[in-house]
Amino acid sequence: MRIIGITGGVGAGKSTVLAFLEKEYGAAVIQADQVGHLVMEPGEECYEDVIGIFGKEIIKEDKTIDRKRVSDVVFEQPHLLKRLESVIHPAVKRYICRRIRELQESGCRLCVVEAALLLEEHYQDFCDQVWYIHTDPQIRIRRLEESRGYTREKAEGIIASQATEEYFRAHTDYVIENNNDLDRTYAQIRERIEKHAVL
Repeated sequence: MRIIGITGGVGAGKSTVLAFLEKEYGAAVIQADQVGHLVMEPGEECYEDVIGIFGKEIIKEDKTIDRKRVSDVVFEQPHLLKRLESVIHPAVKRYICRRIRELQESGCRLCVVEAALLLEEHYQDFCDQVWYIHTDPQIRIRRLEESRGYTREKAEGIIASQATEEYFRAHTDYVIENNNDLDRTYAQIRERIEKHAVL
C-alpha cells in the first residue's frame, strides 16, 4: 500500500484533492481533524482527559463534549490549548497508525492522510511521499469568508499563525497548485499518480 500525506494551510482546498483521490483512484482517506473529533467522543481515548482540562461545563446533555465551548475557552485562555494538544495529538497519531495497519491488512492499495500539522507532528515518517496543496492567500481568504463566514481579519490571522509557504515547500515532495482552475489541479494529481508510479 502506498501512503500519501496531504498538507497545506487553511482554505487551501485540501478536501477537494482528497475527494478526487477517493473518487478517481479509490483511495482510503484519513483526516486528522475528523479523528481529533472522534477521540473526544464518550468512551474514546481522550474524553475523560479533555473534561479533566476544561471541567464538566463542557459536557452537553447528550454527554458529548461541546467542541464550540472548548474552542471559545481556548481562545480566551491560550495556555489551555497546549494542554489540549498534548492529549489530542498523540491520540490522533496512534489512531491513524492503527487505521493504516488495518488498511494494509485489508489489501488497500492507496491511503491518503491529511493533516494541517502533518509536518510538525512528523506524519511524514510513515508516508511514502508528502504533497503540499498551495493556494494564493487572497483566494484562501475569500474561501474562508464564503465557506466559514470568517471576517477578513480572522482569516488573515489564522493564515499568519500557520507555517509559511517556504516551510511547506522545503519539507514536502510535491506541490499541487489549487487556485481557481480545478482541471489544472486534477491534471497535476493525475500526473503525479500515473507518471510517477505512485500506484
